[in-house]
Amino acid sequence: MVRDVGLAEELAQDALVAAMEQWPGEGVPRNPGAWLMTTAKRRAIDLFRRNERFERKIDELGREQQLGEGVLPDFDAALEDHIEDDLLRLVFTACHPVLNTGARVALTLRMLGGLTTDEIARAFLVKESTIAQRIVRAKRSLTAANVPFEVPEGEERVKRLSSVLEVIYLIFNEGYSATRGDDWLRPALCEEAQRLARVLAGLMPAEPEVHGLAALVELQASRNAARTDASGAPILLLDQDRSRWNQLLIRRGLAALTRAEELAEGAYGPYAAQAAIAACHARARTPEQTDWVRISALYAGLARLRPSPVVELNRAVAVSMAYGPQAGLDLVDKLVDEPALKGYHLLPSVRGDLLAKLGRRADARAEFTRAAELTGNARERALLLARAAEQD
Repeated sequence: MVRDVGLAEELAQDALVAAMEQWPGEGVPRNPGAWLMTTAKRRAIDLFRRNERFERKIDELGREQQLGEGVLPDFDAALEDHIEDDLLRLVFTACHPVLNTGARVALTLRMLGGLTTDEIARAFLVKESTIAQRIVRAKRSLTAANVPFEVPEGEERVKRLSSVLEVIYLIFNEGYSATRGDDWLRPALCEEAQRLARVLAGLMPAEPEVHGLAALVELQASRNAARTDASGAPILLLDQDRSRWNQLLIRRGLAALTRAEELAEGAYGPYAAQAAIAACHARARTPEQTDWVRISALYAGLARLRPSPVVELNRAVAVSMAYGPQAGLDLVDKLVDEPALKGYHLLPSVRGDLLAKLGRRADARAEFTRAAELTGNARERALLLARAAEQD
């Protein structure tokens, strides 16, 4: 409505503050969403009345203000789109092509994905200040271009798809392995990403990578119940009780992967390739049955599709499992001076694991200790320090 991301954010926050002040004494209204929308619109009208440049917007908002509290405006009809999910609609809207891909994803994750600036920075392997500046510039760019916040149709929707997929993927990743806090998992983020992926698969059923992403998040999430013990401490993949893996999610994931393969005629996009890797784990009833040779080959293919030091690190792990720890260490050592991995805790963690398997205990202890210093997650830090202590 106000066509200004920063202002819209401020108005929403003002409405939430008003709710926190009034609801404890007056009670929660029958329709909290309508109450918040009405309050935010009133704040907007007050602001526009103090600014002559927004007289047209005063009229628009004023007409809609005829709505009484407890009645939600018919925004769906106004938007004239066919996306039924509110959050997914907002994700598509925020991923506007006036912004570059990095800015779209960062802004959307910050405003709609529930991630902090620091969490987004760690996902991109860049400084927090870089992401903060990116988000500020993105807001300014949208405002300067007077971008209409409307849902794209047809080809325009397809153009935004890669950014939308990346947003959902990064939301899931933060839920699957939290970068900060006391819990290793953030199940609510995983579940929200799974839900968005399912809705998106229904919205764009002919896009193979949509099904690839849906397969990936379902297969990864299938392990969640087995990934922590009763106290919340992490359990590594090879030590997990596979009887606790969610078979319904595995079936959903494998079905989505099959659909992606059919649509792409056997070719893999980046998300489908990662789903195929997850499927190798899902199909193995025991760790020993895991097809590590296929997984290492899939990672090699993924590295060609989406070159990344993180992909190379994961490939090194797969190679070590398929061909021995020294083969994996040779690949990891090539990444030691990679600038993007300078503060990435999984690099010394993987290196420590390979060194331990090779019997180089002192070197392994140093790597696990460094990894513990780099991680921001308390559970993961405890695990890494325990592994360091095992090398004594």
